[in-house]
Amino acid sequence: MTSVSRKHDVFQAIADPTRRQVLQMLAEKDLPISKITAQFPVSRTAIVKHLQILTEAQLINGQKVGREKIYRLQTESFNELKQWLSYFDQFWDNKLSMLKYSVENNDENKEGNLKEAD
Repeated sequence: MTSVSRKHDVFQAIADPTRRQVLQMLAEKDLPISKITAQFPVSRTAIVKHLQILTEAQLINGQKVGREKIYRLQTESFNELKQWLSYFDQFWDNKLSMLKYSVENNDENKEGNLKEAD
């Protein structure tokens, strides 16, 4: 973590579906708050709060350009998520391998039983 302490952690920040949708929008391109707000049926104030949480979690940052603030993803902050999720990728890969082995062995046993029945 950086010298500035995070008020919201990454996992707390992505827990909300609106914030996840904002992140998806910003993954496509940098956007001003007016374009972000236009995509949601909530007030600008509500969106500002969501953007603030994402900023405090260091997932996005906003930069003043003229009269507007343009938001963009901070992709390096997603490493924490990626590392955490990679554990579960390994977990599911292992479970799927075990399932495949089990299914293949069951198929072989069934074939052997069918041959014996003939």
